[in-house]
This record gives sequence, structure tokens and C-alpha cells, in this order.
Amino acid sequence: MSINTEVQVRSKQQHKQLENRGCLLVKCPDKPGIVSILSTFLHNHESNIIESSQYSSDPENGIFFIRIEYHRENLLKEKKRMENDFREIAAAHNMDYNFSYRIERKRSAIFVSKEIHCLMELLWEWQNGDLDTDIVVVISNHEDARPIVESLGIPFHYIPANKDIRKQVEEEQIRLLDKYEVDLLILARYMQILTPDFVRHFESRIINIHHSFLPAFIGAGPYERAYERGVKLIGATSHYVTNNLDEGPIIEQDVERVDHRDDVINLKKIGRQIERRVLAKAVKWHLENRIIVEGNKTIVFH
Repeated sequence: MSINTEVQVRSKQQHKQLENRGCLLVKCPDKPGIVSILSTFLHNHESNIIESSQYSSDPENGIFFIRIEYHRENLLKEKKRMENDFREIAAAHNMDYNFSYRIERKRSAIFVSKEIHCLMELLWEWQNGDLDTDIVVVISNHEDARPIVESLGIPFHYIPANKDIRKQVEEEQIRLLDKYEVDLLILARYMQILTPDFVRHFESRIINIHHSFLPAFIGAGPYERAYERGVKLIGATSHYVTNNLDEGPIIEQDVERVDHRDDVINLKKIGRQIERRVLAKAVKWHLENRIIVEGNKTIVFH
């Protein structure tokens, strides 16, 4: 059985399990009774709460955040009625909210350059069925990733890129992302700066990964300079992309301790390992609708 056939069989099995699973994310002014209001709404719509996580920024005068995952028989037939009925509740309590449905898989695109370790991690998680998305296209300014991507039946597009032709490149990228109806763009070590116009086109739908030395060691050769400085921690940060370079809302971070025995090669190897797992976690949490963006930070229910 081919890899793609295995994925298809697993998808059919997951389809049956997930077709009646929904998720509700809510952000609103905090006050007594919000949890009761939401649970009563779901009870009245014959829904069983499977998982619930909540957070208040300040119990007396803050913002309340909650994620509720629930099960309801015939959910896909009833979801429009539930969403319509919820509008009045949301308006009465000044709620920002989002309904999502586990069966409706997001369509993801991956941008990558020469370093393919993060891409490989995402493809591995996807093959395992642990990345709940359809990877519909991979776009790169290098050819290195083509063989592995095309071997999995995923379209690969090579688009040379540099700062002198950035406008034309991004126009072609946007055309492809629209063609493939992409919901989420993952920058898996894509070593090109995105313009404000491009970021606006995919606002809150781009996830990036970078080393966590910043704001130290900006620019080229960060590991070489970190080694010279004698750093004791190596880390990585995954975040949503904004027009402030590498300063968007942080989704996940991780670190590992190093010492004088680790040369530059070892530091880079450790850094790549951390980048792989941090990016995969961030993408998973986004796909599972576990993240609420609040200003320039995130509330992550995991």
C-alpha cells in the first residue's frame, strides 16, 4: 500500500470519528456567568462538552478567554442553526467568537528554502496522521526539496526569489496560494522577507520559525556569533507573522542547555532539532483551533 493510500484510509477512519466534533473559541469582557451561558447554549443544542479550557486576564476587570470542544449528533446538518442562534448571545455579551469543525480540514502551504529539516518534520507528522491538514502545495526558492515533496504526491513550485524581483515573486506566490485555496501558510525556514502587502493578504494565517537568540545576533551567522559569545542556551520561537519582522505573537518556544563542549556544528544541530518540534507544535495548535490572538501575544489552550 502506498503512503498516499495509507493516508487516505486513515483519513476515512478519522472522518467518521470527527464528523460530529465542533470547537467554540470565545473572547469577551469577563463577568460572572459566562461559562454557564455557554454550557447552557450547548446543552440546549444537544451537545456534550468533551474538553473545556478557560483563562481570565483579570477576574475583576479583564478579558475572558475560553475554548470548548463538543460533540453533537448530526452536527454538520445543525451547525448553521447553532451559529445563527449564538449570534444573539454573542451580541448581548460583546463576544468575539469562532465556530470550527474538526471534519473541515484546513488547506496548508509550505514555503521552504535550502534547509529542509522543518519541512521534513511537517511531512512526517502529516504522513503519520498527526497533522490534521491537507498539505496542498510546497513553494521554494531552491530545488532541494522537490524530490521528497513530489514523491509524496504534493505539488512543488520553484520560484527563484531575491529582493530585486520580490514584487513579481510575491504576485506569483499569491496567485498559487489562491489557486490552491490555502488557509494556512507555514514558513519552514523560508529565508526571504515578506512584504507588508503579502502579509496583509494572509493576515493571521502565516506561521514562522526562527532561532531564539533575538534580539541578539541579528542577521547572518547567528550560531557562529553565539559560539564566540559562549551562549549556554539554544532555542527556537514559532510565531504569527506580522509586518514587524520576527516580532509577531509568539505561539511556542523551547530551549536546550549547551556548554563549552558544543562547537558550531553541534549548536546548529541542536537548533534544528528544537526548530522542528517547536514549529510542528505551533502548526498543530493552530489547526486544532487552540489559539486566540490578543494584541501581540497569544492565549494557547493545550
